[in-house]
Amino acid sequence: MSPDGQPPECAADGAGDCAAEGILVATFPMSGATLFDWHTHPDHQLAWACAGVLAVRTESAAWVLPPTRALWIPAGVRHETGSAGRATMRSVYVPPDMSPVDWTSPTVVSASTLLAEVIGYLGGSLSDAQRGHAEALLADLLTPVPVTTLDVRFPSAEGIAGSVAAALRDQPADPRTLAEWGHSVGASERTLARAFAAEAGMSFGRWRTLLRLRAALPLLAAGEPVSRVAHQVGYETPSAFVAAFRRETGITPAAYFT
Repeated sequence: MSPDGQPPECAADGAGDCAAEGILVATFPMSGATLFDWHTHPDHQLAWACAGVLAVRTESAAWVLPPTRALWIPAGVRHETGSAGRATMRSVYVPPDMSPVDWTSPTVVSASTLLAEVIGYLGGSLSDAQRGHAEALLADLLTPVPVTTLDVRFPSAEGIAGSVAAALRDQPADPRTLAEWGHSVGASERTLARAFAAEAGMSFGRWRTLLRLRAALPLLAAGEPVSRVAHQVGYETPSAFVAAFRRETGITPAAYFT
């Protein structure tokens, strides 16, 4: 396995500047600590977890992907890929001149049972005719799924807002108020509020809400009950969590991954 998630043919020198001849499928077992740090691919990539939950982040958005969803990542888009717990990623690498779509930004697609079977089939030993039929079917199965991403902009790590943000990233359920956080970092409530507004682009309250909702996504994707997820990310009641989730995404937590 390449340390940056490149297909085997691209892993020899670690440079990631080669392309597969034809569509290639590679499998990457991942632990909860596995992270393919920031990198790009010369080919388009369809990232899919046949088991577990993937987390993919670009410089402008982030996605949580259970086995029912995959992410098309256009060639050249800088991204990092990790997992929420143990997972197995199957990546389909498509040379640009063979691309069946013209998407210029990452796009979530439905990972139907048939798409999963086709990906597995393409990973086997096939004749040219068999491969051609499978590649054509793969193209037909790339069905986009509308998804509202929960983007959280982090303040600079060097500032007072950054230290608070880092602590909440590790413990999103921490209930301290802005005034209490200000006391812990040696700043007034007003100073800390201004720092969040300037560096995160929003109020502390809304920033923490988005952080908590994003922290909930891997838990929801893994099938955790909404009541348990709500408590784990800092909500006193499931109804408060559901209301916040619906306000930001337009749908309920239960419907987000269906």
